[in-house]
Amino acid sequence: MSIRGLKKKQPKTFKVKIVTVDAEMEFSCEMKWKGKDLFDLVCRALGLRETWFFGLQYTIKGMCTWLKMDKKVLDQEIPKEDPISFHFLAKFYPEKVEEELLQEITQHLFFLQVKKQILDEEIYCSPEATVLLASYAVQAKYGDYDPNFHEPGFLANDELLPKRVLRQYQLTAEMWEEKITAWYAEHRGIARDEAEMNYLKIAQDLEMYGVNYFPIAQNKNHTDLLLGVDAKGIHIYSINNRFSPNKSFEWSAIRNISYSEKELTIKPLDKKAEVFKFFSSQLKVNKLIFQLCIGNHDLFMRRRKVDSIEIQQMKAQAREEKARKKMENQRLAREKQLREEAERAKEELERRLFQLEDEARQANEALLRSQEAAELLAEKAQIAEEEAKLLAQNAAEAEQERQRLEISALKTKEEKRLMEQKMREAELIAVKLVKESDRRAKEAEHLKQDLHEAREAERKAKQKLLDITRLNYPHMVKYPQYSPTDTRDANFDKGSIKLDLKDIDLKRLSFEIERERLDYLEKSRKFEDRLKELKSEIHALKLEEKQSGLFS
Repeated sequence: MSIRGLKKKQPKTFKVKIVTVDAEMEFSCEMKWKGKDLFDLVCRALGLRETWFFGLQYTIKGMCTWLKMDKKVLDQEIPKEDPISFHFLAKFYPEKVEEELLQEITQHLFFLQVKKQILDEEIYCSPEATVLLASYAVQAKYGDYDPNFHEPGFLANDELLPKRVLRQYQLTAEMWEEKITAWYAEHRGIARDEAEMNYLKIAQDLEMYGVNYFPIAQNKNHTDLLLGVDAKGIHIYSINNRFSPNKSFEWSAIRNISYSEKELTIKPLDKKAEVFKFFSSQLKVNKLIFQLCIGNHDLFMRRRKVDSIEIQQMKAQAREEKARKKMENQRLAREKQLREEAERAKEELERRLFQLEDEARQANEALLRSQEAAELLAEKAQIAEEEAKLLAQNAAEAEQERQRLEISALKTKEEKRLMEQKMREAELIAVKLVKESDRRAKEAEHLKQDLHEAREAERKAKQKLLDITRLNYPHMVKYPQYSPTDTRDANFDKGSIKLDLKDIDLKRLSFEIERERLDYLEKSRKFEDRLKELKSEIHALKLEEKQSGLFS
């Protein structure tokens, strides 16, 4: 069934989904619309005027193709789906992004697409450059770095580095974030569009930037090669090296490009130079290469001509917009600086206020402490006054005690004198007693000697008497009736009486000696008791004298 037959059954409009790098849009298109009608609708929706860099891309049978502007949308070989999906992407790249990208939206779309190509490893970038590019991407997204707001981990959900770089160095996410943040902190004051432009200025110097690669085979020996098309010309690469081309044809050196089915021919401007021919795997690939060559060549030649009125107006507007944004950024930077200064001044005032409040609080506390100290001092003064009164009272009492002690000392001295007198008397008595004791002892010794002599004399007298009696009256016992015995008995009785009397005198003398000895012992005991009493009194007086000395 033909496409016309399908169109009769189709409704008057069809739905289209346009996918940009960061958004999706849906449109209802008329059946007769050409590719340019849909493209212009999308550009108007985006507010894009630099339309020559972009195109609508779709995928059919695994091959990426660009929608043709001069043919109807439904007449082209597009996916049969509802809605029909197209990707709005940059088809051609500028040579110098800073000079050619005039609108901010154009710059933003290029930034997003190039960033995605670097992250998807379609454009090779060294690890050092990827960190720097990532820092500009962070600046474009988050603005100026603020350590109070951008705390560690704030980049955890952002994809900023190619997986190849992450695998190559095997650093932790925290380490990569630290490296990116170190560069990010250096970009303070750079606006979003400036950060995106700086990103693109670094990216445009990468070898694979803006190059569309296609597998080809050379005509002579059918060696597998890669053909690259970019803003500067056509380049031939070996299959394993996309960085350094083996051969290049700049647009200014190419006279003609043509294709016939799978063969594509590049004719240099120099007629003596060799014509380069190559084959691709499909006719569609040759058509796509041819379209990209024509588009890039047209833009190359357009850049080297005088700008059209539209371009001049756009550049003037871009300059005015940049000047306005610069002034606006300067004004914002000034306002930001003034706001920061005001915030710092506010913080300083708040700090000063807090300091003054703290000083006031400390002053109040010091005042309270002073009041408490004054009350304490008053209380201490009162206590000191009471203590002074008490001390005066104690002084008076001490004076009275001193006077009493003086009187006591006088009394003590008198008592001491009396005691010394008593001691002297006691010593005299003791001396007398010793002398008396010696005299008595001598007398007792004499008496004992006399007693001993008397007893010895008595013994001798008795013995003598006994001897005499034995001699003169041997038979006195046997002859008691003998008459003369009466006279001798009478004489004997007289002698006995004399002996008995002498015996009585000795007993009386012994009794008197014993009595005197007992009297002497009694007097000695009493004298010792008196001496003890005197010693006790003297000891007591000495203690009183010592105590008086302590209190004086």
